[in-house]
Amino acid sequence: MTEHPTSFERPGGADPADPRGALLHTSTPSRPSGGAGLPAQARTGEPPSAPGTSTSRAKGKDPAGTPVKPEPDIAAAGSEHSQPSAAEPDTHRPRPSPDGIPAQPGGSEVADAAAKERRTGQGLPPGGPMPMRRDGDRLRFVGAATRRIARGIDLDEIVMGLCRATVPTFSDAILVYLRDPLPVGDERPTGPVVLRLRRTDRIPEERDTENGFMPAIQPEQPSELSAVTAELCEVRPGGALNEVLRGVRPVFADSPAARAALPELLGEGGELIVPAGQRAILAPLRGRRRVIGAALFLRRPERMAFEADDLLVAAQLATHSALGIDKAVLYGREAYIADELQRTMLPETLPRPTGVRLASRYLPAAETARVGGDWYDAIPLPGSRVALVVGDVMGHSMTSAAIMGQLRTTAQTLAGLDLPPQEVLHHLDEQAQRLGTDRMATCLYAVYDPVSHRITIANAGHPPPVLLHLGGRAEVLRVPPGAPIGVGGVDFEAVELDAPAGATLLLYTDGLVESRLRDVWTGIEQLREKLAAVAQLTGPDHPPPLEALCDEVLDMLGPGDRDDDIALLAARFDGIAPSDVAYWFLDPEDSAPGQARRLARRALARWGMEDMSDSVELLVSEVVTNAVRYASRPVTLRLLRTDVLRCEVGDDVPQLPRLRQARATDEGGRGLYLVNRLARRWGATRLSTGKVVWFELNRN
Repeated sequence: MTEHPTSFERPGGADPADPRGALLHTSTPSRPSGGAGLPAQARTGEPPSAPGTSTSRAKGKDPAGTPVKPEPDIAAAGSEHSQPSAAEPDTHRPRPSPDGIPAQPGGSEVADAAAKERRTGQGLPPGGPMPMRRDGDRLRFVGAATRRIARGIDLDEIVMGLCRATVPTFSDAILVYLRDPLPVGDERPTGPVVLRLRRTDRIPEERDTENGFMPAIQPEQPSELSAVTAELCEVRPGGALNEVLRGVRPVFADSPAARAALPELLGEGGELIVPAGQRAILAPLRGRRRVIGAALFLRRPERMAFEADDLLVAAQLATHSALGIDKAVLYGREAYIADELQRTMLPETLPRPTGVRLASRYLPAAETARVGGDWYDAIPLPGSRVALVVGDVMGHSMTSAAIMGQLRTTAQTLAGLDLPPQEVLHHLDEQAQRLGTDRMATCLYAVYDPVSHRITIANAGHPPPVLLHLGGRAEVLRVPPGAPIGVGGVDFEAVELDAPAGATLLLYTDGLVESRLRDVWTGIEQLREKLAAVAQLTGPDHPPPLEALCDEVLDMLGPGDRDDDIALLAARFDGIAPSDVAYWFLDPEDSAPGQARRLARRALARWGMEDMSDSVELLVSEVVTNAVRYASRPVTLRLLRTDVLRCEVGDDVPQLPRLRQARATDEGGRGLYLVNRLARRWGATRLSTGKVVWFELNRN
């Protein structure tokens, strides 16, 4: 095919931006009586069909008389491939008329009308398509369609992008089938290959005609293609559909292979929606390693049929869609792994220690980065105490999240040893140095004692906590900042502060107070003002609810303030009143168990809980007996009355007791068995100076 000089061409055919595209119908435009329209190209050897055409050019010669190669009659092959007029005016810049085409009277107005007709479809008879006239039209359509498909991130967006890009520009309807389940990466699916109808799309009902895609067997049919096609299709090995999918290339529906495969794909009676002739294309969707589905493009019977070049268009659409679906599946798997990693790295639920109420929040830096290096934790300690931890590993990668998980596990282990806060940070610093030279993190570790109403805090380069008092005053606690974890060779300092009942301690990471729009100290001051403003809403005698307080704190973030992930931990100090605590020291003597029973009986009588005396005396006696048998220093006995009755017995022996089944001939070994059967809960915690064995009983 001889291509016309580009300087005289004007893009014709379907406009990719036009939603109707190639589906708009057209016919040969009527010409004015004055014959102003340009003549159509004649077949080789035929006389020119309109005046004004050079005779020498019509006979195969140029104006100089030199023979030229005759051009094929593209218009005769079908109006959908007719070339645009070479004398069309360019609205952007004037173009000279080509040789051999004289100036036409009134040609400018007629050409403008013809161009508008092709561009907008106005003046065309209803139901006629506006075809893609040249390869350039198809290229522009494929470019626009692939860009729309590429905009999708998840599976539904990509499939929807394919449907919206092709209907109605390329086809009147589309059916997209995908494997169920979709294979991920290099994994090999087990079992038979099953295709599921994922999505259908078609021209809206008001634009349908009588001869649409619905079978004309019944007068009333549902308007959705999915209602007349099978939702599931099992691809039989060696079957016709399997052969078409293995061939990878799109095929016309009237080909022998497709005619045998469509009933298997669409189900019984589903092939009735496929028009006769080359008005349907079956395109396999092949991903990186395997076929993952199929797409069926359909045109109505009254529309012009697909052409051979349309198979290339369908192949491009299928390839881009399949690769996008492959990436979406991999992205979905990564997102699932990230969610699982985040779920396991952070506590699913917070504990409910005595004397303190807790609430927390975690926000990732972005939807595409669901995990980061921020973490929080609340760890129950012996003596009804609780350790409050918040930390931030530098970076937002999966590596940062993995380092965060290791540091969090280390902190939990160190907290179980009941080490002082500064010692915990020292061991975390050593652990970070063992993980690598560039493993840096900040951390704040605090221990709250509800009995003494005191809190001990040590800081490793972390933003200071904020304490909201019951009266509504918000205070930034003065805690020595310290060096970040991982620096090495530095000492950490702990401070002990008052923690009055009704106060709220807020621990957070720097993502809450620092961004590109503000420095960290400006953010801390805004946080303090926000807490004070929220406290004023509930009055000076009632602290704000913890969950609502966390939500209000996060509302202070503006649109440009989300540069980092955020971890937030709020602790409301209720404390334990001194009247609800009984504490004694017992000498490690044989008389200690009897003394412990008498002290426990008196405390229960003072609290009005005499009905629990028998069970409490029995369990206290057994635990104290085990303690004084091996202890060399005084044994501690403490009773706490809260929503439950808690008993704690401490000694200087680090070995933890172990529950075992005593034999019938054994004289001992039944103490912990009784505790396990009668107590609500029990446990033992190793301390730096020994251990504590505790149990809880429900109050009657």
